[in-house]
Amino acid sequence: MTPFIAELIGTMLLILLGNGVVANVVLKGTKGNNSGWIVITTAWALAVFVGVTIAGPVSGAHLNPAVTIGLALAGKFSWDLVPSYIAAQMIGGMVGAFLVWLFNKDHFAITEDEGAKLACFSTAPAIRNTFSNLISEIIGTFVLIFVIFHFSDPSISLHTDPTAKVGLGSVGALPVTLLVWAIGLSLGGTTGYAINPARDLAPRIMHAILPVKGSSDWGYAWIPVAGPIAGAALAAVLYGFLH
Repeated sequence: MTPFIAELIGTMLLILLGNGVVANVVLKGTKGNNSGWIVITTAWALAVFVGVTIAGPVSGAHLNPAVTIGLALAGKFSWDLVPSYIAAQMIGGMVGAFLVWLFNKDHFAITEDEGAKLACFSTAPAIRNTFSNLISEIIGTFVLIFVIFHFSDPSISLHTDPTAKVGLGSVGALPVTLLVWAIGLSLGGTTGYAINPARDLAPRIMHAILPVKGSSDWGYAWIPVAGPIAGAALAAVLYGFLH
């Protein structure tokens, strides 16, 4: 297991479970059809937990180019590693999207709504307004990155127990899980809270490649890429100013 493989597998699982719940909710004939927004946001948060649990101990579990770029801008991550991390995230996102299609292939075949099928890969705005949609992605990602900057490591007084081991194990993935859940519930209704270029662009590429009928909506595709990167940059600048 290397950081590259950890980011790839972690992002793959993130997309498999995250886009998987969208497929379960919107595709025709599934057991979870029409189960709603709470199901989607909860499962997306838990998908983050799974991805971070796998990748965290090896790569730090960025799973998101906006996180990687934000950490690098804040001086918390080497710029030399940024290209390999983003490449792993994009490959993982594409593999995860392929698995969602493979898993739900029969339900894709009987679903007539092309927008619903695209939603199983990438995001789309509830109301199409370029400025508003971009602002939504900037603010959502700003919250994600700025809060991540303020996550603290567990600590214990060594005066109380000098032999104590500090660490939360896999439970350490819980803070970012709750953060993504909160963003989805509070800020996700306008654009579907991509807040992650690899979560949107990589599956959108697979939508264009796979035999799924309908437009991949490339005219909108730049917003879930530019918005998260801009939000991450703003979070890094403000964090640097305050700290």
